[in-house]
Amino acid sequence: MSERQRADARRNYARILAVAADEVAAQGAAASLEQIARTAGVGSATVRRHFPTRRALLEAVSRERIEALRARAQELAGEGDSRDALLAWLGEVVAYCVSARGLAAALAYDGAGTDPAHENSCSAALEEAAGPLLRRAAQDGAVSTGVTVADLITLIVGIALATEHYPDPAAQAGRLFRLAVAGLSPQA
Repeated sequence: MSERQRADARRNYARILAVAADEVAAQGAAASLEQIARTAGVGSATVRRHFPTRRALLEAVSRERIEALRARAQELAGEGDSRDALLAWLGEVVAYCVSARGLAAALAYDGAGTDPAHENSCSAALEEAAGPLLRRAAQDGAVSTGVTVADLITLIVGIALATEHYPDPAAQAGRLFRLAVAGLSPQA
């Protein structure tokens, strides 16, 4: 491939990604790949060459948000109460998932977890980032030792997907997250 073609491919990638970010923000995870191609001024084959699956596109669109969540987990890792730090981070993941349409779908488990070629890079990045938060909370007895970051992400994805069509998805997602944290039993 010539240098010119590589520059064109880079420009196409950037243009497709920018259009996809707008389209996913407007339409969510079901954003039309064909509409993205038309708006970006490329063929649908070009979109599929850069993003062979919808998940690959959603992960690319979500990359900045995932990086921000990774950085936040690192900030919170050594701060104050381990339970509060973990819950603060999880609350931020809930807020991101609700405000960034498509992010919950990018984090959703798709059953391909045993195939490294289909690894969910968004979830893997968050699992790695949140590992120290969860381990510290478990060591402090604030979280059951059997709980995994994958469990928590799955819970958050479920909440975000279940509330995305509510009139106020953020309020409903926050309420359900607090309910999940508190449990169903009344406080003694």
